[in-house]
Amino acid sequence: MSRPMPQDVFITALGKFLPGEPISNDQLEDYLGKVRGKPSRARSRVLSQNGILRRHYAIDREQRSRFRNWELAVNAIRDALGRSPITLGEMDLLVTATTQADLVLPGFASQVHRALGGPACEVASLQGICSSGMQALRAASLQVASGEAERAIVCASELVSRLLKASHYEEVADSSKAVPFEAEFLRWMLSDGAGAAVLQDRPHPTRPSLKVDWIDIRSHANKYELGMYVGAHRGVDGGFGPGWIDYPSFSEAAAAGAFTIKQDIRRLDALVALGVDGFFALMDQGRIKPAEIDWCLIHYSSLHFKQPIVQLLEKGGVRIPEERWFSNLSTRGNTGCASIFLMLEELVNEGRVRPGERIFCMVPESGGFITCYAMLTVVPPVRAQGPEVAFSSPTIASEPQSPLAAVPGAETAFLAPSPGNPLREKLVRELTHVWVDFEGKLQQVPILEKLSRGVFTVEDYQELLINLRQQVVEGSRWIARAASSITAEHLALRSSFIRHARDEHRDYEMLERHYVSLGGRQEDIARAPKNIGSEALSAWMFHRASQENPFDLLGAMFIIEGLGNRVARRWGLAIREQLGLTEDQVRFFLYHGENDGTHMERLEAALGSGILTPELADRIVKTAKVTARLYQLQLEELGNV
Repeated sequence: MSRPMPQDVFITALGKFLPGEPISNDQLEDYLGKVRGKPSRARSRVLSQNGILRRHYAIDREQRSRFRNWELAVNAIRDALGRSPITLGEMDLLVTATTQADLVLPGFASQVHRALGGPACEVASLQGICSSGMQALRAASLQVASGEAERAIVCASELVSRLLKASHYEEVADSSKAVPFEAEFLRWMLSDGAGAAVLQDRPHPTRPSLKVDWIDIRSHANKYELGMYVGAHRGVDGGFGPGWIDYPSFSEAAAAGAFTIKQDIRRLDALVALGVDGFFALMDQGRIKPAEIDWCLIHYSSLHFKQPIVQLLEKGGVRIPEERWFSNLSTRGNTGCASIFLMLEELVNEGRVRPGERIFCMVPESGGFITCYAMLTVVPPVRAQGPEVAFSSPTIASEPQSPLAAVPGAETAFLAPSPGNPLREKLVRELTHVWVDFEGKLQQVPILEKLSRGVFTVEDYQELLINLRQQVVEGSRWIARAASSITAEHLALRSSFIRHARDEHRDYEMLERHYVSLGGRQEDIARAPKNIGSEALSAWMFHRASQENPFDLLGAMFIIEGLGNRVARRWGLAIREQLGLTEDQVRFFLYHGENDGTHMERLEAALGSGILTPELADRIVKTAKVTARLYQLQLEELGNV
């Protein structure tokens, strides 16, 4: 009996990847080729029944693979992450499904993880046919629901066109015999594609999510012969001959048809009855109430099977109106284990679902006679709430702009021009290049990318506060160290450095207050160690500050004070808006946005004090570059202590 998830789990994002342009039925043999140069006799018969009008292949017209299966998976995952509240770096579980991986070994999840990148995490590979996608979804859902994982990625990917090429069929039997229908049937049924989902223990903050109510999977291979297979030849008695690896050579296995994908079409009608019978059993258990189904998504390999399913349901007293059925078989083709993901992706990402609606999913598989069922509920965007933090309800736009794009206070002035001073003008140009490069790279930092997409969470803010606090504490110290390294002939500049250190030596207390206001403990943020990026930044700053007359630190100030002057206010306003906070809870960012202009004026004065030489200008630019890279590293390594 299917059971509810032990704790809530949500599909917060869905993605897809369909290789190449859509291929019409008239083009199929242009891509798959004609067996022994002759048009297929079965093609029109199969296409007239399956209802597929367009599909995608990962091979070209010369039957060359343009993608690997793991590339389909990676592209679908990246598409899902583009809509997700999480970044790739936050993934702690990867579960994959496929019918046929690119490599026999290792598992497909390892192949995908290698191509995808991201952090070290748990992986699981589910190999099967159509049902493996639902198996992967259930495995990941249970991990998230039990608390074993917090942010899981599931992907189902199929690249079957490689098995359907004419050359594979020409190796089988002699040229005087036609290709057996059970082998040729699938050439016109299957296609390539991948779908992916992000699973979390909370809904998406700005988009609808799908709550996984339950998933039920049953194998009936104990009673039924395997209906779809690759790897052996089945005799007239129904028994399997030697497996592909048992033949003396691979060429002999190919000649015997061991590598040809086959479907025993005589067994398909039994699968329809089996699937509907399981539906009725779930009704008897109270898991399904037909009147409450708003969307019915059933993976049928051919439109031919829809009507028998409808008729059997109606005989059992179940009538689901036609407008509640959804399928994209005609435009996506039969993509096996990816089909249910591609249906959900289109349904959700095209905005067809509404909060409160219930989606019933059913995936029958003829290979191992497995039946899969799931019930999902559409939930509205809800921001995760931290202790004593109330959030405003976000507004969903059909094409939302970046939450940072229209935030006021994004000053654009760099250092003031200095007409008639070629050295100063050259320095301004070079520092401008450094800044533009730095600001562009900041947009790719995971936590800032989340802020830009409007999916920033309280946990993200707390993590940012902890890590910034450690760097801010060190800031006034290295400025003071630099002041102590300035010799007597530059006392005015030493005084300027000391004033700067005095202005900022207690700024970290604002960060601590923000953290406590979000429910954190003051001792936790105060005692937290620097992350590895902060360690590198701090070591670099103290190294430069310890040199005699370390005026190249003006380049470091240009970067750090530039952040305060140019972007801190943007960050603060975006955080306040997305999390529904008060100004006092983002005061550090607003304060620096308003006051770091004064610090930039001190930088201007230092450069105009007569110390600038070509050698110092070069060192200022170099120090600005190093500081920018290490500051970026500090933000990339949040929590990595």
